[in-house]
Amino acid sequence: MTRRDHLALLASAAALCAGPRPAAAEAVRWSAGTDRPTFTVPPDATDCHHHVYDARFPPAPAATLRPPDAGADDYRQLQRRLGLTRNVVVQPSTYGTDNRLLVETVKGFGSGARGVAMLDASVAPAELRRLHEAGIRGVRFGTRLPGGAPMDDLEPVARKVAELGWHIQLVSDGETIVALRDALERLPVPVVFDHMGHVPEPAGPDHPSFRVIAGLIERRGAWVKLTGAYLLSKSGPPRYADRGRLARAYVGLAPERLVWGSDWPHPTAPADGKPDDAVLLDLLAEWAPDPELRARILVANPARLYGF
Repeated sequence: MTRRDHLALLASAAALCAGPRPAAAEAVRWSAGTDRPTFTVPPDATDCHHHVYDARFPPAPAATLRPPDAGADDYRQLQRRLGLTRNVVVQPSTYGTDNRLLVETVKGFGSGARGVAMLDASVAPAELRRLHEAGIRGVRFGTRLPGGAPMDDLEPVARKVAELGWHIQLVSDGETIVALRDALERLPVPVVFDHMGHVPEPAGPDHPSFRVIAGLIERRGAWVKLTGAYLLSKSGPPRYADRGRLARAYVGLAPERLVWGSDWPHPTAPADGKPDDAVLLDLLAEWAPDPELRARILVANPARLYGF
């Protein structure tokens, strides 16, 4: 071996130890940018919050959020770009309690996917068993947009899904979470808070809703999704520094109760104002700099919550 060959071999070994370098990727519909994340994403990393939309399925009569199609094939491109392999499809308010598209999509993704449905109190045990076999693991309720089940059905549905080991996923304003505290304390299943609980800025972790969520984590085993940094940020892109302060407060409080999600295709953002999903994933490296902790949020925690 010549000296040049020897140096080339050492350089190759160093590159392998350093991990793959971020490289440009193809553009993805409803996502800005083309770069990959700047850190090495661990195997089995999970996007715990995204949606699908398909005009083949009619919107719920009361739904006001009616974005254009964003399908499974589009999302697979995003998975490849971000280096993710597992995903959780969340029923949007657009389709209300009609979960046909959700079930079709989760089945199409296969064993690496789970789903969160919308259901009302009329749901029968046989339907719950069918949904469980299809990969559904939670029920979403919300107060921010019309189209889902009424909040009066929250407790009856929670009692019905408790024996399946499901959870309730809540999308609600921080102020409303404070008002719902007693009802949430009574639920026989864990609560998963969408989008960092929609805790408002600039108060962030100083807002009363953060204390309510923290109490539910400590006493009732609640979870928080580190998603939607762009939704309530007042400091704006690309770092969303105010939401970073909130995210770091959650990481400091209970990293074992956190998961991450993209919120693709970002249905409430305008078509020309979609965030860069690689940047959103990179924010997790700022909020949780320790690679082992980051892997816990991306891999181990989702495996516990969704049964991967």
